[in-house]
Amino acid sequence: MYRSTLTTTEQKTPHFHYGWIIVLLTFATLLVSAGIRSLPSVLLVPFQNEFGWSRGSISGVVSIGILLYGLVGPFSAALLLRYGIRKVVILSLTVLAASMAITPFITTFWQYQLLWGVVSGLATGMMANVLGVTVSNLWFVHRKGLVIGLLTASAATGQLLFLPLMAKLTTDFGWRISVYTAVAAIIVILAAVAIWMRNHPSDVGAAPYGSDEIVAPTVFRGNIFLAPLQSLRHASKSMTFWLLAGTFFICGFSTNGLIGTHLIAACGDHGMLEVAAAGLLAMMGLFDLFGTTISGWLSDRFDSRWLLFWYYGLRGLSLLFLPYALGADPIMLVVFSVFYGLDWIATVPPTAKLSSQKFGEKSGMVFGWILVAHQLGASVAAYGAGLIRDLFGSYSQAFVIAGFTCFLASLMAIRIRKMRLEKASAAV
Repeated sequence: MYRSTLTTTEQKTPHFHYGWIIVLLTFATLLVSAGIRSLPSVLLVPFQNEFGWSRGSISGVVSIGILLYGLVGPFSAALLLRYGIRKVVILSLTVLAASMAITPFITTFWQYQLLWGVVSGLATGMMANVLGVTVSNLWFVHRKGLVIGLLTASAATGQLLFLPLMAKLTTDFGWRISVYTAVAAIIVILAAVAIWMRNHPSDVGAAPYGSDEIVAPTVFRGNIFLAPLQSLRHASKSMTFWLLAGTFFICGFSTNGLIGTHLIAACGDHGMLEVAAAGLLAMMGLFDLFGTTISGWLSDRFDSRWLLFWYYGLRGLSLLFLPYALGADPIMLVVFSVFYGLDWIATVPPTAKLSSQKFGEKSGMVFGWILVAHQLGASVAAYGAGLIRDLFGSYSQAFVIAGFTCFLASLMAIRIRKMRLEKASAAV
């Protein structure tokens, strides 16, 4: 993504590369951001009980936040290139902390819509998967798949750390204390980013990991609002883009929009305590931490299209199993959590890899648009599942629908395999 037009200096790659510090900071940032995005699943029932809002209405606000989280992605990629990682992340964390700090004082539904549907969605969207892809492109030549896998897994780790803690705090002390705890976590990460985050390897006199050549960053001269739209216009001419966007729509439809938002409530419908249900999501997060990291390693070595075929197919089977697991012995929910967790967002590394192969230097913004499709699917599921629950008194229909859409995504992944991917040098 960057090429030097000023100077190049041969330098042996140091034993420890500062890029791994950047990965750690980005991991922590994405972890907290993902934890905040998952918090509505803990607050859904308390908000319903305290304010009298329907589950469908609350889900609608979550749906708006998820959609904006995705829509801001392509523009986030442009902002990261124009102003640098450090400034953009600091601003996003500051806005997120402010919106969270105000949340305990809300009294009306429109305030909830503004803070959680708009402000939180935009702020967390600036720290979405596009940030991880940008970091991997700027700081790494080798191990890109592994880095993307690790940074993608941070979303699962966010659930692993946040959901059980927030559920426990909400149960014991009320939802406001859990929100203030989230604010404290944001402040800690904000301080770390302000001190140690750097924008580019050249800022610390280093070459990208896997390279011996120091390259100076090229100034982003495009319009931060028009450049993403131009990237979309060019990418939309490619069937590969539409197939990747279509499979990622289904990815969002079958993960954070459905399970991430409604599993705790669905377990509550079957008599499971909120803390125990949050523990299931945390277990998924633990196994996805391994599953997504391994997926990144696999995407460096195997055909990403076949990886997507298997990931979506296995996810579909697990979702068809979920209605049975909810009504059976609790051990069945544990089985579901392990199986589904390994596959939670394992689709991200191979999807990002295919995007990079096809679109080259513009892959960051193009992947941002593919992420829009993911969040659009998540938004539809978040709202739709809430409506289905209000209409039928059960989430079973929503889980079955999502399972069969995953099978469709597997077929779409096979279709990608039939197409010849262009080299990055021939990208738009």
